[in-house]
Amino acid sequence: MEAAVFILSLVDCCALIFLSVYFIITLSDLECDYINARACCSKLNKWVIPELIGQALATVLMLVSMHWFIFLLNLPVASWNIYRYVKVPMGNMGVFDPTEIHNRGQLKSHMKEAMIKLGFHLLCFFIYLYSMILALIND
Repeated sequence: MEAAVFILSLVDCCALIFLSVYFIITLSDLECDYINARACCSKLNKWVIPELIGQALATVLMLVSMHWFIFLLNLPVASWNIYRYVKVPMGNMGVFDPTEIHNRGQLKSHMKEAMIKLGFHLLCFFIYLYSMILALIND
């Protein structure tokens, strides 16, 4: 059972790594003017909810399987994703808004957030991999 939890978490983490890389590539395309702000924001907003669900799934899996350290490691990122989604101002297109993405350095902050999430998901990937191998050996 424990190995199955970590295998599912590993697959989920791979999807979140892919999404983080996708966010970085799309934001860097906007930064270099390869795509316009509206196209960039519509591409990214399409993946905000799947990212939120993926992070929440990993967090809930660790809570249910009583891996407290990993749960506490995932909780701030899941909370941040939920907070960011809930606090979208009325009238905005989504978390990424084309009229505001170039204002007040939002593009840089979105890029920094995507880089931090990529580093976090890579760390989690190796933690899940180690825990999965340990669980398989112990079973």
